[in-house]
Amino acid sequence: MNKANPLNPESKKVPVLPRAIAAAIVVCGILLVFVYPAESYLWVKAIHVIAVISWMAGMLYLPRLFVYHCAAAPGSVQSETFKVMENRLLTAIINPAMGITWLAGLWLAWQSAAYMDGWFHVKFLAVLALSAAHGHFTKSVRLFEEDRNEKSVRYWRLMNEVPAVLMVLIVAMVIIKPF
Repeated sequence: MNKANPLNPESKKVPVLPRAIAAAIVVCGILLVFVYPAESYLWVKAIHVIAVISWMAGMLYLPRLFVYHCAAAPGSVQSETFKVMENRLLTAIINPAMGITWLAGLWLAWQSAAYMDGWFHVKFLAVLALSAAHGHFTKSVRLFEEDRNEKSVRYWRLMNEVPAVLMVLIVAMVIIKPF
């Protein structure tokens, strides 16, 4: 039996609890929007902020794992452990958080008519770029899983900064609203 054991590198099973929490948040958000539409804006905004924090935590940590994974010999116990960590981080935290971020964010943009403002266009492009980085990291998890990573430690150290720079731009647009 292959149970989800964080100390067992052969364990590929993703814990059910993070997925259940993400599904519960989405269901509660949908119910809130339809049952209490007048009160739902601030609740959806809170869910959006929580999801963004979770997404960013994963996006900042995953390339750091890639840096350490590059130093591990393919097939070693350490490499196999990194594969499990990267896969779980991606599937249990980053993917659900990105989905909730997008759903809540698009609803908020629609409700507030922010999509008509210049600052929102810059923010939206930065979020698209962050989503592209997410896609690149997802592909990289698969390549590391297959022991086919061709990127250097230096590359992953630079890629580790991409989510941080995009986050600064996104937060500046949302808080300052320069145009």
